[in-house]
Amino acid sequence: MKLSSVNGFNAFWIASTSTYFGTYVTTFVLQVLIVVHLEGSAIDVGWINASRWLPYVFLGLIIGVLIDRTNRQLVIATTDICRGILLILIFLLYSFDMLNMITIYSIMILFGILSIFNDSAYQSFLPQLVPRQLLTRANARLEQSGAVAETSGPALAGWITSLITAPFTLIINSASYFLSGIIISFIKHPPKPISSVSTLTFNQLLREGISWVYGHKFLRILALNTHIWFLFHSMSTTVFITYVLLELGLNSFILGVTLASAGIGAVVGATYAPYIGIKLGVGKAISLARILYFPAVILIISAQSVQANMVTGTIILLMIGQFIYGIAMGIEGPNEMGYRQSITPLRLQGRMNTTMRSINRSMIIIGAPLGGFIADEFGSRNVLGISATGLAICAIWLFLSPIRKVKID
Repeated sequence: MKLSSVNGFNAFWIASTSTYFGTYVTTFVLQVLIVVHLEGSAIDVGWINASRWLPYVFLGLIIGVLIDRTNRQLVIATTDICRGILLILIFLLYSFDMLNMITIYSIMILFGILSIFNDSAYQSFLPQLVPRQLLTRANARLEQSGAVAETSGPALAGWITSLITAPFTLIINSASYFLSGIIISFIKHPPKPISSVSTLTFNQLLREGISWVYGHKFLRILALNTHIWFLFHSMSTTVFITYVLLELGLNSFILGVTLASAGIGAVVGATYAPYIGIKLGVGKAISLARILYFPAVILIISAQSVQANMVTGTIILLMIGQFIYGIAMGIEGPNEMGYRQSITPLRLQGRMNTTMRSINRSMIIIGAPLGGFIADEFGSRNVLGISATGLAICAIWLFLSPIRKVKID
């Protein structure tokens, strides 16, 4: 059976691609807005990133239960449209000189709440739409779209921002969320039936989801390792903007180009992810991806400031490092998500996803401002060194665990 023959998947794929563009452009533009227009620092960027994920700490597990009891398709469409409206609100506040760090924090917290609903429903809706044996391929297809958005999104955002400034770019970007919401709302595919959970109390449903993730022999290891990985990943991604713009002295266009290299790598990784997963097994595929993150960050650390008259070499090192990082994410994403979805019953999909994502995002809330604080005190390069060490530890841990032996039957 081919993915193209699955009713509703193509529409879901197009909508997802639109949202991916929205996400990558928004992330880039907001950080430029903070650093350039509001004269913020690395720690400000870290707090903004953290504020987006803060709702996961308090609401993630609760929303997971709600997602397992609601219309996931409706949730995706509604939250996409609402996120587009919030981007327009940021532009309006800037236009009336009412935008400051507090208002951005507040808006991004609201954005984060909507994203919890959207992400959980999105990841839980796919197994309803696609047969189990096609989940890795479906996730790879979505990962490719995300990689294309990651490739062209930052570069496109950097170019548009240089022409019309960051606030105006947000107006254009809001359309990507509106488009996704409209497309999702018109998907006609009837979802697979989900087992009734109405006989259980809310607390029982909550505990059931947590027990599934941390009581499962393999899922527990993967979850714990991924939580730690997110801590160090968020530290490196938070300081990369200030590292390139302030420490290395490059401009926003070059920043976009280097970030686009990660997208190109992710396209390559996602393209071969199903093949690698079949050839090696999903466990070894995930372990291989984790190993690649360390050398990628080391290459980025090796880049020199433009004052050293090594601009070309600096850009090349950044691009290669981001390219390898992207390959790792492209390989890992489809295989990890496909494995998680394949072993989890449909009625637990929402709770499984939000349980893992809530803790992952909690790690971002810790790692993002921590990385920004250390960068302000000791420099972004030192933060990247700490991140590389942590990513290496995660890779060794996962490689030596039983996870490397798991497969999707």
